[in-house]
Amino acid sequence: MKILHSKLVITRMSDKYASDSQEEKNPDNIITALYEDGDLVELNCEKAESDRILNNIYIGKVKNIVSNIQAAFIEIADGLMCYYSFEDNKSPIFVNHKNSQKLAIGDELLVQVSKENVKTKAPVVTSNLSFAGKYMVLTTGNCRIGISGKIPEEQKKRLKSWVKPYASEDYGFIVRTNAKDAQKEQIEKEIEALIRRYNDVKSAGLHRTCFSLIYQAPPAYLTNLRDTYARNLESIITDDGELYGAMKAYLELEQKEDAGKLMFYEDSLLPLQKLYSLETRLKEALREQVWLKSGAYLIIQPTEAFVVIDVNTGKFTGKKKLQDTFLKINLEAAKEIAKQLRLRNLSGIIVVDFIDMEREEDRQSLMESLDECLKKDPVKATLVGMSRLNLVEITRKKVRKPLKEQMVVQCPVCGGRGYLY
Repeated sequence: MKILHSKLVITRMSDKYASDSQEEKNPDNIITALYEDGDLVELNCEKAESDRILNNIYIGKVKNIVSNIQAAFIEIADGLMCYYSFEDNKSPIFVNHKNSQKLAIGDELLVQVSKENVKTKAPVVTSNLSFAGKYMVLTTGNCRIGISGKIPEEQKKRLKSWVKPYASEDYGFIVRTNAKDAQKEQIEKEIEALIRRYNDVKSAGLHRTCFSLIYQAPPAYLTNLRDTYARNLESIITDDGELYGAMKAYLELEQKEDAGKLMFYEDSLLPLQKLYSLETRLKEALREQVWLKSGAYLIIQPTEAFVVIDVNTGKFTGKKKLQDTFLKINLEAAKEIAKQLRLRNLSGIIVVDFIDMEREEDRQSLMESLDECLKKDPVKATLVGMSRLNLVEITRKKVRKPLKEQMVVQCPVCGGRGYLY
């Protein structure tokens, strides 16, 4: 397998366009761009002064129970209601000393925000607390030891033997892809740190008041440092003194082996965002139309229910037979679609309308190529199959908001939506 060399670029960009009708500036955005072998593969945007709640842990109060959908609504802050599924949460962590495990209105319990609010949907909270490190994840939702499917079989047995002594009835562990290059001492040290974090949170929950923020998750630009596959990460570059200081402190405490990769960019004549053309790349990643090198193009349209992608021949002028031309375009499109899903952080159900092909062997070749491209995505993406209408269905796990939703702001006057750069 080819080893990809990666680089993280992290900088601030001011909001030039607050919305379609607002001229006032909003707080700066922190942009994180991940490059692999010189290609931009991930973009993330977060407001520097945002009220982040994803992965935070609170003491919440049960405000309503809806039996017909087997769910409750839990308030984690004044007026902030969150959805809580009974099916997904079998072991609530009560802080008001209950004898029964059955939820009742007024109960107080530890919950973690597992999904942010999406449009009209409330945030989702869970009692299955998770704490992620560079190599490991501690979770109370499953007391078994899970290992990343991207780790070779011969290494799984060794890693499991290192983790097994820490098994508990209260929590389990997930071994992350990064662990395949880690030493035993690094794994053990991180597990012990995660266990301490879990015990601290559980203890704090017993002594704090309702709606207290018990654990605040690190900002996205720090979790990107943690989650990028470490062996291939060659440099971390920023031109912002405050971000540099925060990352330096984080790396020296959590990832000492990567601290030497942090670089401060100081060329005032050519700012970092200009050097990497970040404003242009952001605009391109928000456009519906994506041109392919052949002259064909994609139309990418997120809807309320799913993401629709249409493949069009465009300006393509192949000299081969028509069916060969269609196959060539579809194979090129498959590679670009996998890239765009990751770059735009699109998730949920994705439906792709490739150019119709008559030959069964061509359809099979397309599906195999798309499947291989999706396997390279660090976020789980699954090729479901091709329907009778020759529409290809894909699912991709949601880990954070799509790039467009990270950057869109709603005008309070007209309700219009615009982009922040």
